[in-house]
Amino acid sequence: MKNILFVFGTRPEVIKLAPVILELKKFPEKYNVIICNTEQQKELSNQTLAYFGLKADLNLDCMRPNQSLSEVQTRILTALDNVFKTNTVDATIVQGDTMTVLCGALTSFYNKVPVFHVEAGLRSYDIFEPFPEEVMRQMTSRVAQLHFAPTEKNRQALLREDISDKKIHVVGNTVIDALFCLSEETLNLAKDFYKEKGITVDDKLVLITAHRRENHGERIDTIIKAIAYLAEKYADHTFVIPVHPNPNVKDKIHARLSKYSNIHLLTPLDYPYLVYLMKNAKLILTDSGGIQEEAPSFGCPTLVMRYETERQEGIDAGVSVLVGADYDKILAHSEAVLSKTKAETRLKAQNPYGDGTSSKKIEKIISEYFVTVG
Repeated sequence: MKNILFVFGTRPEVIKLAPVILELKKFPEKYNVIICNTEQQKELSNQTLAYFGLKADLNLDCMRPNQSLSEVQTRILTALDNVFKTNTVDATIVQGDTMTVLCGALTSFYNKVPVFHVEAGLRSYDIFEPFPEEVMRQMTSRVAQLHFAPTEKNRQALLREDISDKKIHVVGNTVIDALFCLSEETLNLAKDFYKEKGITVDDKLVLITAHRRENHGERIDTIIKAIAYLAEKYADHTFVIPVHPNPNVKDKIHARLSKYSNIHLLTPLDYPYLVYLMKNAKLILTDSGGIQEEAPSFGCPTLVMRYETERQEGIDAGVSVLVGADYDKILAHSEAVLSKTKAETRLKAQNPYGDGTSSKKIEKIISEYFVTVG
């Protein structure tokens, strides 16, 4: 039996690793799964774990108010070092490109433990877009033994960086697996949730999320200005914004958008409640990576409020559009959708990011890896 340490700290990491955790737990004769939450997003990550029926074995409580990136990294590295001192670990699994991912990979490397990287090979090739994630995922690739790439484009990126082809496996994105975990009963509970809040979920729903570090400052001001304009012009539409708890975002959004009766500012949503909005939205505006991957499954036009994206497949397939924090672009592309009916703007393209079987593929590859290395 192999001791497999899952290290994560944010809600997107939980969503994308939960299907892998659940798949490995089906084989207790092969794997002892250890779930470690750095709690980089404490409330969000634990809330989402509970939805999947999971609970962390180790909670590291690494976040403090207004920490610098260096302080966050130091705290997570120190906490993870203690994890490796007190546990026997045969492999570490990380997902994506957060500070938790980099620290998990580095600590494993320092302890000569193999790293398996889920969602490997995403690249923008601009170290400040997204910041600091682009550098973190590139650094993680240097120490990973298995690279689970969502798409062929991701595989090619890794090959260009001299990663051995034998270590790269195209498996799709596990976020699509997570979508298939949702039952109709769960989605009906979400429907009741919005009804109780007096939020109309119909064919004129707009979902907006904005939180990324590179959009703080003047960019978030521009995004908020665009949202305000759209809410005024399309007063018959309902705008729902799950507001990220980061005060750099939260305070500005509440100060400037709370006066609009058709804008609903919510606390961060449980995963199925967010999926329910994506499923029913007429338009999505987001700077989230995960939503870029999930929205195509529902045929929803998505405007990506970033200047670079490591998820170019969605742009190429025509299921999403890069608009950055450009006021004119946000308005032009939003109005192109909002001025028409929902039926007229539905997307027909297949989701380029996966078919819901990624976790099974990953488990099989991990099993074969241990047969080979012993």
